[in-house]
Amino acid sequence: MSSHTPSSRRGDSVALRPDDPLLADAAGEYRSAYVHIPFCLRRCPYCDFAIVDESAVGRSEVSRYVEAIIAEIEMEDPFGPLDAVNFGGGTPTRLTADQLGGILDELSDKFGLTDGVEVSLEANPEDWTPQLASELVEAGFTRVSMGAQSFDDDVLVALGRNHDARSIVSAVESARNAEFGSVSVDLIFGQPIETDRSWDQTVRSALSLGPDHISTYSLTVEAGTALSRDVLAGRPAPDADVQASRYERFVELAEPAGIIRYELSNHARTGHACRYNLATWTHAEYVAFGLGAHDHRNGRRGRNHRRLDRYLEAVEADVRPRIGVETIDRETADGDRLMLGLRLAAGVPLDPPARRFVASNAGQRLIEAGVMDERKGRLVVLKPMLTDAVVREALSVSSGDC
Repeated sequence: MSSHTPSSRRGDSVALRPDDPLLADAAGEYRSAYVHIPFCLRRCPYCDFAIVDESAVGRSEVSRYVEAIIAEIEMEDPFGPLDAVNFGGGTPTRLTADQLGGILDELSDKFGLTDGVEVSLEANPEDWTPQLASELVEAGFTRVSMGAQSFDDDVLVALGRNHDARSIVSAVESARNAEFGSVSVDLIFGQPIETDRSWDQTVRSALSLGPDHISTYSLTVEAGTALSRDVLAGRPAPDADVQASRYERFVELAEPAGIIRYELSNHARTGHACRYNLATWTHAEYVAFGLGAHDHRNGRRGRNHRRLDRYLEAVEADVRPRIGVETIDRETADGDRLMLGLRLAAGVPLDPPARRFVASNAGQRLIEAGVMDERKGRLVVLKPMLTDAVVREALSVSSGDC
């Protein structure tokens, strides 16, 4: 396992607030890579991602998957150097630091890494040890996003998590001690057994750890998940009004602590906005590898097999493991950039697609209602929890319904 010395620098020379429009606009030029590590101890009841239950495969299958990822990277056309790399899942920390570092080595060799590159991974507290933290930093990882979800042990059980609140504290502290450049905490709000007091405690506990970044996600019922089956069977579903209240309470507590919203679900201290997140929401190009991975480059969007056997068989036959590639025309790209960018606190520049939306009946209604507005040459959503509704209206306008 080797550490990395990136080759050249791209990005901002000064630390900007995470919601600064200059930072958002710069991110549109970033080049990123996503690596999907699908393995989990078990599937969480709300999860509909492309994951693999470790009990269904052996360690040899995990090693085979790592080799396939490296082979798939070799198949990609030139792209880079990379400004950001993100290992998501699944649970990346189900792999060893050597395995993760080997994949990062391959990305570095294939595409190159910019000076100051952000290399992030998602992690679960139950997998985290001080030794793993140190080995990952040595391998070149600069950022970790800890899947805390809640600091209420009863809520964690209801969410199907494998850790308790105490292990979150230990994991974050060891990540700090290992000197990761940014330490993030992920939280989920709206589990029906969660109370206002419980959520308050969770937010305060997260802030007390001094994280650089916090991601907040509302619990969503996705079709085909265990959670959806429970709801169909009559168990309580998440309440949208309660979730809106929880989100507002988070912002109320986080902003005085210096944690600033820069995207609907993401909040950071100055200098710690996630580069990969910003690139995603500004429609920047990226390559992606692994089970179910989606990429976007050269005017095309591609997606990989979601079944492990088909993914492995394709790569081992020296074939890209694609199940579909879509060509994106200019109009579609402009619409995607608008709809993604509306999630950003900085909003989007008032380019022609944004101006058409503003001039539409739907756009004018939203402005009159105080849901969005024009500010300093940008279109900004003022009520974050209504972002999805704004995006739906933008879609209707782009399809011709003004």
